[in-house]
Amino acid sequence: MHTEKYSTDEIRERAGKIYQQDIRHLVEPKHNGKFVVIDIESGDYEINEDDITAEERLEERRPGCPGHLFRIGYESAFAIGWGGNP
Repeated sequence: MHTEKYSTDEIRERAGKIYQQDIRHLVEPKHNGKFVVIDIESGDYEINEDDITAEERLEERRPGCPGHLFRIGYESAFAIGWGGNP
């Protein structure tokens, strides 16, 4: 997705506002755990269990759109860490 027009922080901030104001009440808790990618210019979005598929579908409809990915019902889209035994 094309992002030269906006900083990473601006994309994240605008997408967060759109999610909270326009999308969250439509997707939680029904779609918890799925990914949503949001076009920050139009407010258009795509939901899918697979993050890449969600991004590709939105890109098909809105080529070059500046978008941001969230995981519905979670603080972040992905977790990094180790849960193994020491």
